[in-house]
Amino acid sequence: MSARAFAPRSPRRARGCVRGARQRGYTLLEVIVAFALLAMALTLLLGSLSGAAKQVRWSSDAGRAALYAQSLMDQVGVGQPVRPGQRSGEFENGRYRWTLGIAPWRDSQLPASNQPIDPNAMRLFEVQLAVEWGEGGGGRRLLLRTLRSGNAGNEAQL
Repeated sequence: MSARAFAPRSPRRARGCVRGARQRGYTLLEVIVAFALLAMALTLLLGSLSGAAKQVRWSSDAGRAALYAQSLMDQVGVGQPVRPGQRSGEFENGRYRWTLGIAPWRDSQLPASNQPIDPNAMRLFEVQLAVEWGEGGGGRRLLLRTLRSGNAGNEAQL
C-alpha cells in the first residue's frame, strides 16, 4: 500500500459544496418578519404624518377665523353709531359663520340707578362676537368680547 492511500484528503481537493456547511442567505421566515416590521414602521410613520396634517389644517382654520373676527370687531362703531342688537352672517360660502351681539354694559358692582340718562352722554356697550367653523355641529368656536363707547341715545334706536 502506498502512503498516498492513507493520506487525509485536503479540503482544497474537494470540488463543489462542502458537506454540512451552512449556505449563506436569508430564509423565507426572516424575509417575512422583515417585511412585517417595515409595514408596522410605515403605518406608524403615516399615522403621525396624518395627525400632523390635521393639526396644520386646524391651525390654518383657527387663524382664518381669528382674522375674520378681528376684521368684524374693527368695523363695530366705524361709519355708523354703536347700537344694541344682533347681526349674523358668513364667510367663504358658509364655512365660517358669525354672530355679533351688542348690548348696553352694566357694571355688576354698582347699584342700579333710576336717574335719567343724558342722550348725549357717552356710554359703554358690550360687543360679543362668536365665529364658528367646521362641518356639521361638531365644529370649532371662537368667542370674543370687548367694550365700545357710544352715545346713550343709541339704546332707543333698536
